[in-house]
Amino acid sequence: MSQGSLYLQDADQPFRFIPVQASTSAAHVDLLGTVLFGLSIVLTLVVAGLIAWFGIRYRAGSKVPRTGPITERKQTWAEAWFALGLLAVFMVFFVWGGQVMVELYRPPADAMTIDVVGKQWMWKLEHPDGAREINTLHVPTGRRIKLDITSQDVIHSFYIPAFRIKHDAVPGMHTVLWFEATEPGEYRMFCAEYCGTDHSRMRGRVVVMKPSDYADWLDANGHEIQPESMGRELFRTYGCSGCHMGKSSVHAPKLAGIYGRSVALADGTTVTVDEAYIRDAILQPNKQVAAGFAPIMPSFAGRISEGELQQIIAYIRALEPGDWATSGEGGDTP
Repeated sequence: MSQGSLYLQDADQPFRFIPVQASTSAAHVDLLGTVLFGLSIVLTLVVAGLIAWFGIRYRAGSKVPRTGPITERKQTWAEAWFALGLLAVFMVFFVWGGQVMVELYRPPADAMTIDVVGKQWMWKLEHPDGAREINTLHVPTGRRIKLDITSQDVIHSFYIPAFRIKHDAVPGMHTVLWFEATEPGEYRMFCAEYCGTDHSRMRGRVVVMKPSDYADWLDANGHEIQPESMGRELFRTYGCSGCHMGKSSVHAPKLAGIYGRSVALADGTTVTVDEAYIRDAILQPNKQVAAGFAPIMPSFAGRISEGELQQIIAYIRALEPGDWATSGEGGDTP
């Protein structure tokens, strides 16, 4: 792909009223926003028109009748129908907006995960094959991308206007977002939450490439150690393997194949194992104790960095049922 074809209007025209649509979700978000904007204009004109009409008709000195036969019952019914009508309209937009939001924050199962860490004042990104970037994100068209977002220091907000996606990066939490880019080009990436003195400098770019060009880019830049491989080493370094792989007398849950499954908790509830649950299990192990296990795991809060945490999560996420048993590392198959 030539350099000239890489740049679209999002980069060339900084004063566009509405950014270009460059993802599958952009059209849905724009339609909702356009309808809301149009309805707001209509309601504003109606209210302003009524104010003007009543102001002229009932101005001081006008001879228009100022009393009428409206009874209290008729007035009550008019108010009730008006309120019910507004409620119906608001509920339509509530359901519509909720559906759009849920779709954005519920990534498909086949999405490729890219780790995102916000830090004053940069975005650090890591691809599944180990390629790392700062303030730049390369992705292919036609591929669903899941963003696993967290922060190393303060609250940030990861924002790509052309994709119509934005989500907070919160210290101590993992949030997820997904998109599917549709148009090759270069698009802006911002922090949309004031995060300190150099907040305005916390910006970058998203480079959307054709799948073949993205494969070439990975060949040239993706020779770093994969996150799950780094996570595997950290899993051993921090002593996690001693308990969870069955190599000691400590009774701890087996983790191979646990990601995405429902786990029973000691309080009788169940939880789906995702990035947030694994993170809490490492940093706040007594928050959600698995049923049948004693709350004896120590907290690793303050001992492990955000980058290392994401790599350990990537390792656990990549484990399949029986991995440890077939490799001879983990004893019994979970």
